[in-house]
Amino acid sequence: MTNFFSSDFTLGILGGGQLGKMLLYETRKFDIRTLVLDPSAEAPCRIACNEFNRGDLMDYETVLNFGRKADVLTFEIESVNVEALETLESEGIKVYPSSTTLKRIQ
Repeated sequence: MTNFFSSDFTLGILGGGQLGKMLLYETRKFDIRTLVLDPSAEAPCRIACNEFNRGDLMDYETVLNFGRKADVLTFEIESVNVEALETLESEGIKVYPSSTTLKRIQ
């Protein structure tokens, strides 16, 4: 069983904008390790996460490799490679909201 309130748990966030930064404020209340992927070196989340990764959210390999470092993956922007999320889900990584939901949004 995964302990969602432990530094042994890693939350990956695709998109490093203001919504992601607000999410990071909440993760600090718990012992949750956070990773962020965003194309901008100036992303608001950069200063609030444990690890910041710069990369293209629409690039399959970038999203796939980033997602494999997380226990649970979420997104704060709809411009994310859905196929990579589907692959991650098939590998057992929890994506929330699901790739199906993101596909509907797009």
